[in-house]
Amino acid sequence: MSDRPMKRILVTGTAGQIGSELVMMLRDMYGNDNVVAGINRSPPSDKVRDSGPLEVININNKRDLYDLVDKYDIDTIYNMAAILSAVGEKKPMLAWDVNMNGFHNILECAREKELVRVLNPSSIAAFGPETPRDNTPQETVLKPRTMYGVTKVAGELLGDYYFRRFGVDVRGLRYPGIISSETLPGGGTTDYAVAIYYEAIQNKKYECFVKEDTILPMMYMPDALKALIDLAKAPLEDLVHHCDFNVGSMSFSVKELADAIRVHIPELEVTYEPDFRQEIADSWPMSIDDTAAREEWGWSPSHDITSMTKDMIEKLSKTLL
Repeated sequence: MSDRPMKRILVTGTAGQIGSELVMMLRDMYGNDNVVAGINRSPPSDKVRDSGPLEVININNKRDLYDLVDKYDIDTIYNMAAILSAVGEKKPMLAWDVNMNGFHNILECAREKELVRVLNPSSIAAFGPETPRDNTPQETVLKPRTMYGVTKVAGELLGDYYFRRFGVDVRGLRYPGIISSETLPGGGTTDYAVAIYYEAIQNKKYECFVKEDTILPMMYMPDALKALIDLAKAPLEDLVHHCDFNVGSMSFSVKELADAIRVHIPELEVTYEPDFRQEIADSWPMSIDDTAAREEWGWSPSHDITSMTKDMIEKLSKTLL
């Protein structure tokens, strides 16, 4: 294992919430031509399509993956392709196939072609009802109740195995809910924390699918991108953990989020009709202990609920109104 520099990057799942913005940030850092955007079922954003190389790639097709890595001389893969929690409960076998079999193909490609690095985000979905919900520890019980969570735990373990057994530099962090002004969410349990902004601006009302006192950890997209890129750049010798870093930023209830939005949009009305996603939310942490990430690679978020809400409303108002 060595800390070779990353030069040619493939990002899978670039039509997704994180992947679309990650591509643009990496292109700013490494040059447009050095970051390949990989898409599968969904079309990319105009920014992604027009700013650099774009390829259709199904990570479950091992040959296509290998050919693409050879074509662009890829040395680093950010694997953002995943079936998220809510969709995964409706299509559990699809979630397993993409999140596990596809990830295994990427690990094998990295091992055989001696790539510099693989980034594969995990999630707070790795936790379950038996996990302590307040200040959830780095090392704790991992017994998720969703297929998405099962694949995230298995992915953490598989990535660590490839690091220790084969020397593949695999890294990952457990994302909380991600809030973005650029891309709509893609079928996760924390989608309400994005949708409420859109509905507040456009309709001044929102019907939430979890209860008003539901508290979950969240992160604003600029911090989510920073976390993954900072982890990717961290010196290998500084890392004790590899594929399972807790990363925290802020925690709040739906009511607290609605109140923060009402500072800017006082007339917002919120009603609550909990569905199957309430049970998923109740199995996840309310706050995260991210001491390991702070100590091993200097993690520190920049946004809280107040600064995030102000920025979200300013940006979305320009595009929605």
